[in-house]
Amino acid sequence: MITVRHAMPADLDIVADFNYRMAQETEGKELDAAVLRAGVEAGLADADKMTYYLAQEDGAVVGQMAVTREWSDWRNGWFWWVQSVYVRRQSRRQGVFRTLLRHVEQAARSTPSVIGIRLYVDHDNSNAQQVYLRLGFKQTGYLLLEKYPL
Repeated sequence: MITVRHAMPADLDIVADFNYRMAQETEGKELDAAVLRAGVEAGLADADKMTYYLAQEDGAVVGQMAVTREWSDWRNGWFWWVQSVYVRRQSRRQGVFRTLLRHVEQAARSTPSVIGIRLYVDHDNSNAQQVYLRLGFKQTGYLLLEKYPL
């Protein structure tokens, strides 16, 4: 059975490792391990930055999902952004992501100020796109742009 829990500072190594693997596998990016570790550590220490959720099966962490928040003045509520999603290869197609998403959706629905859940996905990651669409996400009319680094 898959269970979900909040990640704690003691989970730093597994969360950083999963984030590193996710960047490699989905976008072909090699992240700076020291910068990544510091970023994960800051996120784990401050729920205003982000909240990590870990999926476990038989005591082993098999997947993760993070949530950040964005205030919408247009809609007078919070959007929760799903990010840093990773499921161990051997645990894929076994409901890990679905369990994590259901957990986050339930938390969002029980928080009256949350009005929606959003995520972004790499243009070339068609497998993830299909999963997200099957689970009820819809493509928006927005194009994500950035200025990075500043």
